[in-house]
Amino acid sequence: MLRRSLIKAAAFAAFVGALGPNAAEAADKVNVQLDWVVRGNHAMFFVGKEKGFFAKNDIDVAEIRKGSGSPDAMRFVGNGTAEFGFGDLPTLAVARSQNVPVVALAAVNQQSPLGIISLAKTVKLTKPSDLKGLTIGIHPAGSTYIFFRGFLAANGLSEKDMTLNSVSPPYESYLLLGRVQTVAGYLDAEVPELEAKAGGPGSLSIMLGADHGWKAYGSGLFTSEEMIKDKPDVVRRFVKAYREAFDYVAAHPEEAAEITAKTVPGYAEKKDVLLAQLKADIASTFNSPATKEHGLGWMTKAQWDETLKTLLDQGVLKSALPADEVFTDKFLAAK
Repeated sequence: MLRRSLIKAAAFAAFVGALGPNAAEAADKVNVQLDWVVRGNHAMFFVGKEKGFFAKNDIDVAEIRKGSGSPDAMRFVGNGTAEFGFGDLPTLAVARSQNVPVVALAAVNQQSPLGIISLAKTVKLTKPSDLKGLTIGIHPAGSTYIFFRGFLAANGLSEKDMTLNSVSPPYESYLLLGRVQTVAGYLDAEVPELEAKAGGPGSLSIMLGADHGWKAYGSGLFTSEEMIKDKPDVVRRFVKAYREAFDYVAAHPEEAAEITAKTVPGYAEKKDVLLAQLKADIASTFNSPATKEHGLGWMTKAQWDETLKTLLDQGVLKSALPADEVFTDKFLAAK
């Protein structure tokens, strides 16, 4: 009997050893907090689960939660409600200045995809001064308002030059219904949604912030100071899996849109919009000289310094914030 038990124990040990050093341990379970409802640039999380990138790195993504704005996403990650989050990185810098303990891990948008949007048949936007006298739909909190304040300051405008109407998401409905003449929104989010309802490509007039003084990162991946301090290996493996999924999404946008549409409840008919959102990012924001050298998601201190200077110069930040406080590249550099 003893000999049989020893043989069974040895056989089990050999089986576990063949599976690898982490096979006897459960994968680390984490939750992800999104900034808003699911969009194309969230596809990495769903593709990472579907294609096994997270599982291969011993990460179990239990929930991917839709959000109510970047500031809330940062608070939820900062207080430990979720381990990882996705949101607007300039907003993360503002959150850091307000003592929310979150740190950027990867920049998905190498330049901000935020801009001012109108219906082309109603208003043509060619330069910032075209906003004078218009009715602007703006949410009084969150990433779009942070962008809007900075955009106005960068171009010598003030809120007194126009009429502001406070709007609640979804912002685009106010534009379609004619309640406002312009809204602030994302090239890779609201624009494809609006085009699908307003008549297709060419139906909108878009003035990108990046073309008019808003020099900043867009959205990206982040975590809490506590995760970096207490569970650095989980953060390392999560970032590794995320970047593998990011590469796959960029190379296979149609499949990524299909996986996301299939996975997210209520999104079965939204594959085309998700694909348009991804294509907008692939064409305009995913790549930079830094990503060509180091891979997608890469961040540099120089670009963060420029982002923070933009926020400070335009009055979005009240005082200077060191780049080292808002981002880390050690997990991007880890092999």
